[in-house]
Amino acid sequence: MEHHFTFHHELEKLNKKLLTMSAMVEERVRTAAQIIETKDQEVMQALIRSDYEVDDLEIEIEEDCLKILALHQPVAKDLRFLITVIKINGEMEKIANTAVNIVKRVQNISKFKHAGAISYDFSKMSEKAVLMLKKCIDALVGGDATLARSLFVDDDEVDAMKDLCYEDIKVRIRNDPEHPGYHINTFLLGRHLERIADRAVNIASEVIYLVEGTITRVH
Repeated sequence: MEHHFTFHHELEKLNKKLLTMSAMVEERVRTAAQIIETKDQEVMQALIRSDYEVDDLEIEIEEDCLKILALHQPVAKDLRFLITVIKINGEMEKIANTAVNIVKRVQNISKFKHAGAISYDFSKMSEKAVLMLKKCIDALVGGDATLARSLFVDDDEVDAMKDLCYEDIKVRIRNDPEHPGYHINTFLLGRHLERIADRAVNIASEVIYLVEGTITRVH
């Protein structure tokens, strides 16, 4: 009985840590999205400096999962939960890294001061990426497979926005061939936002696996 209590207590603690990680990552993505618009140098530096917090928690969660697997040898739904935590934990850490990459990309873009350096409007794309991350976290918290599946449609919208950005950047490079670095960095910023959306979909797929026990892959 004591063993059973300890095991489920450890699972509860692990779940709380994953939700803490999710909240940290969501905050960082929201901040990165704001930085695209504000280009606030102090906020940029603060986000970059705090990246280690997510890295440390990611390692801690993975170690907890491995310890529980070794000590308790879980089966059925408990094993599914641990597998899901390990995968979502990794996705969250990569999303946090992408938020830092967005900041660094904005820093690079901000260095250009030529006539062709016209800002691209990423507001809709960043808003959609932030919303998708929130939705996949809500689906995780609520065990909502239906909400998780709704991200598959959202992802198509973000992909379409990225394609529009790509076509726009090709035109900009033709009109401003002397500064390809500026325009390439701008496109890569859109690519980072798209990757956040992709990873939100990956998390949604893991939520479906946790709830229903079915493996879902979106292509």
